[in-house]
Amino acid sequence: MGSGMIVNMLMIALIMLFVLLLLYVKWLDYRRPPAASQTEGKQCTIEAMTEFVKETLHELTHRQLTDLGLHEEEYRRRINKRSELRKALKDCISGDVREKQYVKQFMADLLVKSYGLNEDRIEDAIPFEDIGRLTPQDQFEIIFYLYQKQYGPEALSALFEHYGLAEPRTLEGYGEQPVFAVTAEDIERIFTAEYRSLAFQEKLDIVVQRIYQQYKGFSVVDDLLDQRIDGVSGGVSGILADDGQLEAYVGPGFPFPPPYVDECRKPMSATESVWVFYRGKSVHMSFLSFGSELELKRVCQNIYKYNHPGQLSESNGYKVNEMKDGSRVVVVRPPFAESWAFFVRKFDIPNASLEQLITGDNAELPIGLLAYLMKGSRITAITGAQGSGKTTLLMAMVEHIDPTYTLRVQEMAFELHLRKIYSRRNILSFRETERITGQEGLDLQKKTDGTVNILGEVASDEVAAWMIQMSQVASLFTVFTHHAKTFRDLVFSLRNSLLKIGVFHHERIAEEQVVQVINFDVHMKRDADGRRYIERITECVPLEDAADPAGNDDGEAATVKQMLSRLIKLQNEARLNEHRRSYISRNVIEYRDGRYVAADPVSDRNVREMADQMGASDAESFIDFLNHHWSGRYEY
Repeated sequence: MGSGMIVNMLMIALIMLFVLLLLYVKWLDYRRPPAASQTEGKQCTIEAMTEFVKETLHELTHRQLTDLGLHEEEYRRRINKRSELRKALKDCISGDVREKQYVKQFMADLLVKSYGLNEDRIEDAIPFEDIGRLTPQDQFEIIFYLYQKQYGPEALSALFEHYGLAEPRTLEGYGEQPVFAVTAEDIERIFTAEYRSLAFQEKLDIVVQRIYQQYKGFSVVDDLLDQRIDGVSGGVSGILADDGQLEAYVGPGFPFPPPYVDECRKPMSATESVWVFYRGKSVHMSFLSFGSELELKRVCQNIYKYNHPGQLSESNGYKVNEMKDGSRVVVVRPPFAESWAFFVRKFDIPNASLEQLITGDNAELPIGLLAYLMKGSRITAITGAQGSGKTTLLMAMVEHIDPTYTLRVQEMAFELHLRKIYSRRNILSFRETERITGQEGLDLQKKTDGTVNILGEVASDEVAAWMIQMSQVASLFTVFTHHAKTFRDLVFSLRNSLLKIGVFHHERIAEEQVVQVINFDVHMKRDADGRRYIERITECVPLEDAADPAGNDDGEAATVKQMLSRLIKLQNEARLNEHRRSYISRNVIEYRDGRYVAADPVSDRNVREMADQMGASDAESFIDFLNHHWSGRYEY
């Protein structure tokens, strides 16, 4: 063997040894997390740890594993772990609480084991032991964490109730009228009363939540969204930074104004715009701030992303979607809106029962009638203002629909989630998309074996007109919600929708079609204190039925005449003569002075038709119910 060949073999051996050494070093680098000594020079501030978490998670989810020379079993385990982490990072922003907890736990392990965070260094993030340096946000997050450990999703409700934070108060900076707001002074008072020394694990949980909400979560509203409340919104108050009004008022250097500025009169920024919708009340959490408009923009761009609803852009300036927990999300942006803003509306699915929703003196009266309206297959409208409880009441009423009936639901965005409540029923929901209109969805429902049609909201002329036609021929009965203030407004709105899309061209004929379809209107109301109740349940009686002697005896005819006479006296006679009504609306149940009372009796026609739709036992109990509350005028 020549010397040249020996040299070549030695060179090849050295090269192979060098390559193996490089692979071994890379493998060790992969197996060994960053040592604490490597991070000793770094500060344990929220910002520094957030950057560390971002970089580490990105590396862990994008690193190539094929170059590490792993054993097949170890390789599969690493792949599965990386896939699990990727899925959790993707789903945690969609309202999935379990994935959120997984990501937070992963982040906590990274900070302790890889970053070297310990009990001494955690004070650099939030000064837990130096309470004089805590900001109102720090104080709130500490107290809120302690309440969450005790009350879970009811923590915010417990906090509000214990300290009367949801009561109307006259506050400086809000004017002379009482408002619903929680101020930094309120939080400081609560913190002084509730604070206790925290263990390291508790401090770590609070710090991790702060990092998570700035990285993957929804900023200062992240934990609020997991609470059992009516909703959360942001970006809906305050002055925009580019308006110039803030700097003109406080001078250069905002947000650090000169000492002579009156803080109570200083305008609030649009970033200080966190509102909680609690038991029908919009409460301003004035001590919370997104910090910057970029942070508010980030929240708006991420909060609606569940199930890939499409891109929010300048040309498409709003999105309506839902989160994984069933909450409805509406996001708007400039130039469609004056600022970035979001609205999250939560629906209390576990408590969607009539007994839970309708309370007060003699509440069994409206509860009973609503149940029989569903059992009797009555076409029912649920009306009221935004936030009055229409959608939640509709959820509860479905319980009393015959369970053998098939239900088809049409919504703008999935809100009712009836299959979560009634999982053993035949229910299918449809919603509008960019390519499929609500009218097309309703047209398709006729081909899906539906017995009962439910409309989450009748908001457009096309859907209103289609609902009237569908109620006449395509289903047994229909239940829908509408924003009408009175029954007269409801009839006029639906009538005008028929006229506008050209189904009818004569007002009276269109109105007659509407009143022939609608049987009852349940009107919801929310008072100034946020209390929700049923203001009235109104029956629609077409005049031709009311005057038809074949359906009523002389006594009934006399009753209708008296009622019509009373109606004419109460209303504007000139308007009645100008517009000849084709119906009589009469309130069968009213809410008076805190009590539900029986008013005008249900018409004989509706009683007969409802009893025909029920079984013998239900029909008999229905007649007994009517006779008990309306003085024994009905017979079975």
